[in-house]
Amino acid sequence: MIKTLILADIHGNWPALRAVIAAEPGVERIVCLGDLVGYAPFSHEVTERIRASGIATVMGNYDDGVGFDRDDCGCAYKTPEEQELGNRSLEWTKAHVTEDDKSFLRTLHSEIRFDVDGQRILLVHGSPRKMNEYLFEDRAASSFQRLAASSNADIIAFGHTHKPYTKVVDGVRFVNTGSVGKPKDGDPRAGYVILTPGAAEPIEFVRLPYDVASVAAAIRASELPDKFAEDLERGGA
Repeated sequence: MIKTLILADIHGNWPALRAVIAAEPGVERIVCLGDLVGYAPFSHEVTERIRASGIATVMGNYDDGVGFDRDDCGCAYKTPEEQELGNRSLEWTKAHVTEDDKSFLRTLHSEIRFDVDGQRILLVHGSPRKMNEYLFEDRAASSFQRLAASSNADIIAFGHTHKPYTKVVDGVRFVNTGSVGKPKDGDPRAGYVILTPGAAEPIEFVRLPYDVASVAAAIRASELPDKFAEDLERGGA
């Protein structure tokens, strides 16, 4: 049975990415659901490692915002304060990655498809419909049913919400892999998924400790908002 490591939402957190890759030396394939950059000060290092390793990667909304030098990252903010913090992150990140990084981000895939053990796998960032659509677990069942009917896939893996879960709707398994570098479920550890379609339990959610304190310190030493360090320390809760 082929094991696939699925990463998502690294968001400039190089120590978290490095720990995850080191922890899974036996996987046959590594794929990434995007959002390599933003919020933490190591967006260049993350982008360079993904590029150098040849890891197939879907374009996330933040990759799009930075790669194309947009004024908006396609994020949803609930308050003006959140909007202001988000804008500071986007502008800082655009100024601190290289032109080669931006060029690479522009080449990322809109989706990735492959077959494993007779299962059709579809990888996207937000949803099969839209890069920045938030597929939260409590979304109306009809929304998942429409995606199940239209996506030509047996397993759909996605990120964007930074909150891991899995559910089966009309025979299609939906998997939110959580976030490697910026969890939002109250657990500060890096989160990712090991996909083994032929196994009795095809989805393994993994949480991995890493040096959160060093990343939080690096954020506070940069011009990024200290709030991003606090979010990492609390697991986004």
